[in-house]
Amino acid sequence: MSLRFALLGLLEDGPASGYLLTTRFERSLRKYAWTAQQSHIYPELNRLAAEGLIEVADEGARGRRSYALTDAGRAALHEWLLSPPKPRAVRDEQRVRMMLLSALTPDEAREQVRGFLAEAEREVAEMRAMAAAADAGTHPRGRLRFGRLALEAGILQAEAQRTWARWALDLIDAETGPVS
Repeated sequence: MSLRFALLGLLEDGPASGYLLTTRFERSLRKYAWTAQQSHIYPELNRLAAEGLIEVADEGARGRRSYALTDAGRAALHEWLLSPPKPRAVRDEQRVRMMLLSALTPDEAREQVRGFLAEAEREVAEMRAMAAAADAGTHPRGRLRFGRLALEAGILQAEAQRTWARWALDLIDAETGPVS
C-alpha cells in the first residue's frame, strides 16, 4: 500500500485539510496500519492534486487548504481496493519475541507473556472505546464508514493476542508449576 491510497481513502470520507488528514492518520492508521509523518503527507497531497486525483475544495486563512476527492481519485481508489494486494513483508518484533520465549527461564517467559497480555488488554479497551465513539455518531454509511470495519478486525486481533497470552501462561504454569 502506498500513502496515496491511505490519503485518498481518508478523503473518501469527506473533504479535509492537510492538518485534519494528519490528525486522522495519527488516530486511525498510524498505530494499526501505516506510518507516515506530516512531512510525507503534505508532499503527497501536492502530488495527488497535480495528478488530478484530489482538488483544493477551499482555501482559508494562512493558506490553509481543504482537499476533496475528485472522480478520478475515487476511481483510482476503487481500482486499487479491488486489485489483489501485493505480498507484504512481515516485520513483527513482538511475534519474533513470542517465538523465542523458550530461550528464557520459565519465570522470565511468564513475565514477558504478562507484558503481552497487558498490552492486549490496553489495546482491546482503547479500540472498544474508539468503536463506541464511532458507533455513537451519525454518518451516511453508519458502521460501514471509513475504518470501522478495520477497527473491528483490530479488536478481534487484540482479543486473539489476549487469548494466546492467557493460554501461554497456563501452559508455562502446567509445564513448570505456578509461580510461588
